[in-house]
Amino acid sequence: MRNLACLLSLLTVLGLAGCATAPTDVTSRGEGGQVAALAAAIRDLGPGVDAEEAARAARISYTHTDRLARAYRITDPPLIHNMKVNMGLRPRGLCWHWAHDMEKRLAREGFETLELHRAVANADNPFRLEHSTVIVSRRGDSLWQGIVLDPWREGGTLHWTPVQADTRFDWRPRHEILTKRLGPDWQNRVRIAPAGG
Repeated sequence: MRNLACLLSLLTVLGLAGCATAPTDVTSRGEGGQVAALAAAIRDLGPGVDAEEAARAARISYTHTDRLARAYRITDPPLIHNMKVNMGLRPRGLCWHWAHDMEKRLAREGFETLELHRAVANADNPFRLEHSTVIVSRRGDSLWQGIVLDPWREGGTLHWTPVQADTRFDWRPRHEILTKRLGPDWQNRVRIAPAGG
């Protein structure tokens, strides 16, 4: 009976993962046009966004996604890769790994006209998979006025969309979720492992 339950669980996960895609080589995705489109969307976040910073943020978002996909050894759709990470077969690649590593890389740029936010969706929904991401906005704007940068959702291919247009997830500030869960001093207790590879 236990083997049957395990088999049914595996088939359920495989069925859910069938909707996701495995990563493709960055050069076969027509990256240049996508980078330009993201740069334009970041520039259009409002007056005061520096065009060079928008272009740099877009370029780094795509190149770092590709770098992390190789470091995480992404070969499967997201939910299958999550299983491999949880079983110790892959080093990293859970959504919060992507969000942390993307935020860390983008933060190194010291943007003056852009701001980075961490967000979590489905934190209070026991029927949906909790999901983390990084969001870029114009400096001083809230995360709800920004653009979601989500490499996990499509298995190592950067998915981006304005937060307000992201009907798949109801994003909330990460610090609010962690404060509610862990208390006001959570930042003193949480340690994040560095990116692999």
